[in-house]
Amino acid sequence: MISASGLRKSYGGVEAVKGVDLEVRAGEVFAFLGPNGAGKTTTVEILEGYRDRDGGEARVLGVDPVHPTRRWRSRIGIVLQSSKPDAYLTVRETLAEYAGFYPEPRPVNEIVERVGLADSADKRVGKLSGGQQRRLDVALALVGDPELVFLDEPTTGFDPSARRGAWELIAALRELGKTVFLTTHYMDEAQELADRVAIIRDGEIVAQGPPGELGGRSARHRIRFLLPRGVAAADLPLRPTDLRDRRVVIEVERPLEPLNRLTTWAIENGHDLTDLEVERPSLEDVYLELTEAPGE
Repeated sequence: MISASGLRKSYGGVEAVKGVDLEVRAGEVFAFLGPNGAGKTTTVEILEGYRDRDGGEARVLGVDPVHPTRRWRSRIGIVLQSSKPDAYLTVRETLAEYAGFYPEPRPVNEIVERVGLADSADKRVGKLSGGQQRRLDVALALVGDPELVFLDEPTTGFDPSARRGAWELIAALRELGKTVFLTTHYMDEAQELADRVAIIRDGEIVAQGPPGELGGRSARHRIRFLLPRGVAAADLPLRPTDLRDRRVVIEVERPLEPLNRLTTWAIENGHDLTDLEVERPSLEDVYLELTEAPGE
């Protein structure tokens, strides 16, 4: 669905995108993560056909986005961080208006139902809540029946309940056979929704792959347990990374061998390791380690 190789873009003397390589497969939710100023927005705008690149190659739905056609644009849906449809039209009227721009739109009533706005279909857009507005944004992106949907920070400013509702909506896009390119600042959102993620820092991709696998290549595992009564930290076979109120944390790159040493020591000395657990690094752990500047 998306293939990019060596993408480059500069503004004056500043290189915002430095040889980005990406591949997005059909039917997946792909999350694009990075701090502000990392080159995330520039990369997405190049792929959407709204910004020219200085170098590299890109194909989106088999077409170079530098030369978009009306037919190509009808195959793509875009949900921006904010939009302002006519406040005086109803939800149904707004969708009907937008449907007229596409050669083969989906039925308006179907889209209204799909995004959970059936009870608000005849409500004026200006009277919608924030969560309903966001659902309308998604509906407008879907009404043309696109193959690929770009979602730009779709849940920014949502309360936890509204975010969960949006997650269900995004997951439903996969069930419709859509490919989703998601940008977000919420690591739990990417962890929950994405089949694969890419992390960009200073214009370069620093990690890419399934969320559950990124944790194995960067941030460290944590072994946690309660320090046995009568045992000092110096008696442990491994040096603790943190020790508070008898709660021991030991960070390791690979947990199998250190865990074996720890449990063997406990058995030989007759100690219980209460609340023993091994915590795999989360996507947020990996993200912070890869995007924080040295010394932060």
